[in-house]
Amino acid sequence: MNGLMAVDSVEVRVLVDNLTDNLSTVPSFVETEVAAIERRRRGMWIMGGKCLCCAAHGLACLVTIHQGGATRTILFDTGPEDRVLEQNVARLGVDLGRVEAIVLSHGHWDHCGAMLYALQLIRDRNGGNPVACYVHPDMFGKRALKRQDGSLRLMEDVASLEELASFGAATVNTREPQLLLEGSAYVSGEIERVTAFERGFPGQYRQSTDGSGWVSDELMMDERFLAVNVTGKGLVIFSACSHAGVINVLTHAKSSLPGVPLHAVVGGLHLVGQNERIIPATVEALASFDLATIAAGHCTGWRAMNALANAFGDSKIVPLSVGKRISF
Repeated sequence: MNGLMAVDSVEVRVLVDNLTDNLSTVPSFVETEVAAIERRRRGMWIMGGKCLCCAAHGLACLVTIHQGGATRTILFDTGPEDRVLEQNVARLGVDLGRVEAIVLSHGHWDHCGAMLYALQLIRDRNGGNPVACYVHPDMFGKRALKRQDGSLRLMEDVASLEELASFGAATVNTREPQLLLEGSAYVSGEIERVTAFERGFPGQYRQSTDGSGWVSDELMMDERFLAVNVTGKGLVIFSACSHAGVINVLTHAKSSLPGVPLHAVVGGLHLVGQNERIIPATVEALASFDLATIAAGHCTGWRAMNALANAFGDSKIVPLSVGKRISF
């Protein structure tokens, strides 16, 4: 499928991320949390904690697409829980009523935990209209992580299709790639695994379909990415956790949307825990894509961020943090 239109620009506002950072300098195409709050309030006379966003383990991004005189808005994931999303949306002055579609990247609580509340916030502002919601059928299974002693630690379930519908979601539940908002954005299908070193999420299990036991679920085939094609730049890829491996993600994006250069990747690279061992191979392979921007955060990890900064320098690396706005 390749009917993805080229748009004038796209910006991402980070509503939830693991990190808060109001002190580091940023390039001209990035706005910090404090700058956003100051602009919203037309200046801050006093800085204090009641002004600021809250960092939390998770990711939620407001993706705003500009084409001609039209503006289209997508919520890419919702973060782990209601309170964080509500606080950050309020303090940044974000109008969620503009959201026309929600894309859930995969079935983990830190990306979907505030999904029902997000729907409520959106519909409170849009007149109660239903909201398109793009999901994968395998994201709703019960999951767990294996501990060192062999026992399993359960993960919180994500909201079911029935719950989503009861909160006003018009779900598009499929494994296939989708164009959304009249072709201004693209949601991938299942990501092909082609590298030898990217092996998914080590130690993850899922309950078998008949409920009789647990099976390995390291590949996480329900994970998908969002893509926008910016005129004169190319594809901006939003990959929330990159459990498939960011090299697999970018390779799949190139094959799915041929003829369009890759410009940037935004999101988590999941180079933590057992995946720290693949940091060198990942950094080496990333160089071949010649990305203009690597905006990494959430589950990337400080060791990987350090390796990326050493390899690519300040000109390409833009660490994510809550409240930032990045414009392409």
